[in-house]
Amino acid sequence: MVKCEVVLNDPTSPEQFTAARGPLAFIRRRWLALLVVLVILVLLIALVKFIQHKQPLPAAGPGGGRGGQNGPVAVAVATASVGDIQLRIPALGTVTPLANVTVRSQISGVMQKILFTEGQAVRQGDSLAQIDPRPYEAALEQMQGNLRRDQALLADAQLNLKRYEGLVKEDSIAQQQLDTQRALVDQYKGTIEADEGQLKTAKVNLIYTHIVSPVSGRVGLRQVDQGNYVTPGDTNGIVVINQLQPITVIFSIPEDNVSALMRRLHDGGPMIAEAYDRTNSAKLADGRLLTVDNEIDVTTGTVKLRAQFENADGLLFPNQFVNIQLLMQLLHGQTIMPNSAVRRGAPNGVVSTFVYVVNPDHKVSLRPVTLGVVDGERVAVSKGLNAGEMVVTEGGDRLREGADVVLPDAAAKPAGARPAAAPAGDAAPGTPGSRGAHRPRTHNKPAT
Repeated sequence: MVKCEVVLNDPTSPEQFTAARGPLAFIRRRWLALLVVLVILVLLIALVKFIQHKQPLPAAGPGGGRGGQNGPVAVAVATASVGDIQLRIPALGTVTPLANVTVRSQISGVMQKILFTEGQAVRQGDSLAQIDPRPYEAALEQMQGNLRRDQALLADAQLNLKRYEGLVKEDSIAQQQLDTQRALVDQYKGTIEADEGQLKTAKVNLIYTHIVSPVSGRVGLRQVDQGNYVTPGDTNGIVVINQLQPITVIFSIPEDNVSALMRRLHDGGPMIAEAYDRTNSAKLADGRLLTVDNEIDVTTGTVKLRAQFENADGLLFPNQFVNIQLLMQLLHGQTIMPNSAVRRGAPNGVVSTFVYVVNPDHKVSLRPVTLGVVDGERVAVSKGLNAGEMVVTEGGDRLREGADVVLPDAAAKPAGARPAAAPAGDAAPGTPGSRGAHRPRTHNKPAT
């Protein structure tokens, strides 16, 4: 009973128990952990402030400094000039030999000798291979024997015919016997003609046992080895010969250029064609236009042309892919500028080509232009630009109408010219924007 009274008379109330588990009790129990978190936060804030303090300020200048929203932009420029420009038609072509011959055997037999070396340059009529000639020599002798036999039979029949003609006049034999003898003479004559034809065939077959080059050129890889039995039906033949000097290139141009091309051909004179490598950077050979195809391919809208090259150094190889520049006409007195100055877009809401012209006050003006002939890195301007005007070639992506620019030689200009802003990394020490420059610290007075 005493214990029960002690419990019932416990002074601890529910409100006091809740207060013991509130925020104050949690802070008293976790004060050390909260102190560590607070110190870490203070250190992080101090580190961020220190990093921001160490960063240099951008160089001051008119309009907020170079590269700023309103600052001058460093650009590369070029001056338009008057000169000559070549009208060219670019095309893609394939090197094609004038002669591509697969040498095959025209008779059947055993390959007795191979008389060429792979990759060898040969001339027309040079020996390439030898087929065993003995079977064909025997066939030739047989045809010659048949011819002699039939010639003797013909001579005997002709003598009998003469006798029969005399006997018929004496009425010693019947007319029928004379007619039979005449038919026999004609039969022997036909047999001799057949023998002579077979004799010629045997001679030709014997000649075919000695295989020669039909054209001058370069032989490829050997397709048959010595000792093999070859026939006229062999798919790969014996070897392939390509004529390399001279050699041609077949290429196609759009049908829009056909009229100008045909007009140029009718005026006379050779048209020059230049062959370049796959990257269109190295010139391989100079040639001339040889011929134009007689129709336009309706599926592609192009017409094929063939240009011939001497290829003395052998840089053009059969089936090689090349870039062709067909020189059409040399235009004089054209306003010429670098192709890199041309911009394309819709600055005024209309898609057009334009350039940025640098004015004497080092501000740019957007100028629409009409382009003419393009010759490599140069382009002719038919309208919108005059010779002597300066255009922007590099850095135009950051420009707009009326923007300030810094020219490459601005530092060398006399006094009064707009100076070029120095790069941030090259500024003098202690100046804003240089390495080692510090932003002045501002100390706030402690509140009293």
